[in-house]
Amino acid sequence: MAQHLSRASTPKNWPIKRKETKWITRVNPGTHPLERALNLNILLKDYLKYASTSREVRNILNQGIILVDKKVRKDPKFSIGVMDTIEITKTKEYFRLILDERGNFSLVRIPQSESSLKPCKIINKKILPGKITQINLFDGRNMLSEDKSLKVNDTIILNLESNKIQEHLKFDKNAIIYLISGKKAGHSGKLKEIYSESLSKPRILLDSGKEKIETLKEYAFVINKEFLNHETHNETDKSR
Repeated sequence: MAQHLSRASTPKNWPIKRKETKWITRVNPGTHPLERALNLNILLKDYLKYASTSREVRNILNQGIILVDKKVRKDPKFSIGVMDTIEITKTKEYFRLILDERGNFSLVRIPQSESSLKPCKIINKKILPGKITQINLFDGRNMLSEDKSLKVNDTIILNLESNKIQEHLKFDKNAIIYLISGKKAGHSGKLKEIYSESLSKPRILLDSGKEKIETLKEYAFVINKEFLNHETHNETDKSR
């Protein structure tokens, strides 16, 4: 597999400046689709400004001080995506990767107490022998649970250290929805309407408080109020 992408081939929500560089370090295949993922090389150079070259990135990663979802990662091409948590043990900084209202990747600072918590959307479920429920999460995780109330499109707040469900957010009317794809990616609002499930592409209606947003149901991610109340850490030039 090629080690690099041409700048023109990179997703528009990557913080790559026009005409400044020709080749960009590729994202390794992972649990996030390319349009909703970037790599640690870009994170450390273009977002956190802790490195200016790929060699410096490798030196930082080899120290074992960068954790993604509580696991040490040393591969500069390692894929990180929406809702992943990033921890820098040396500086005691904690972040979550999200999309801003322009659909660009953005880092939000979170307190240490939240660094072990990750919102995960349920994308599939099935009942196993013994009436145990297996849920499949948007980031590739699979979990077993005896909780029959868990449904597809709900969100669980997963404790990354105990691997247990800390909170269950239901995909119901008036739930707070965050959009992770589409033209309104990064926007949020209250869920007001869920259109017929018989449609091949079910749609939803949100009220953001400023506008009504109609979009595909598959773009919806249930969140809690606290998710919207953190400081954004943006030091990149988002222009493309």
